[in-house]
Amino acid sequence: MAVFFFGPGSDENKVMEVALEAGAEDIINDEDGSIEVITPPNEFIQVKEALLKANLKIELAEVAMRPTLENALSGDDGIKMQKILDTLDDLDDVQEVYTTAVIED
Repeated sequence: MAVFFFGPGSDENKVMEVALEAGAEDIINDEDGSIEVITPPNEFIQVKEALLKANLKIELAEVAMRPTLENALSGDDGIKMQKILDTLDDLDDVQEVYTTAVIED
């Protein structure tokens, strides 16, 4: 899937209107006021061009992998998983790390 992130304070109505008209699948309003636009990977260029043409400031645009299911981990399991993720992230040959784990406090 392709994802576009807009920072807090972005015009939610304008983002929604332009993105959906350009072919986006979903708009997610995050608790911090930021907005995520979800679109199929094959619509990435079309949606990005429409958002830029509408003078909307995209914080981040990427084609990314997102899990359909998440696994909540807490306590010792969460600590162990975080250590594994940190170790993988520190390896020079690793560029991206994807996980279904959601580490809870």
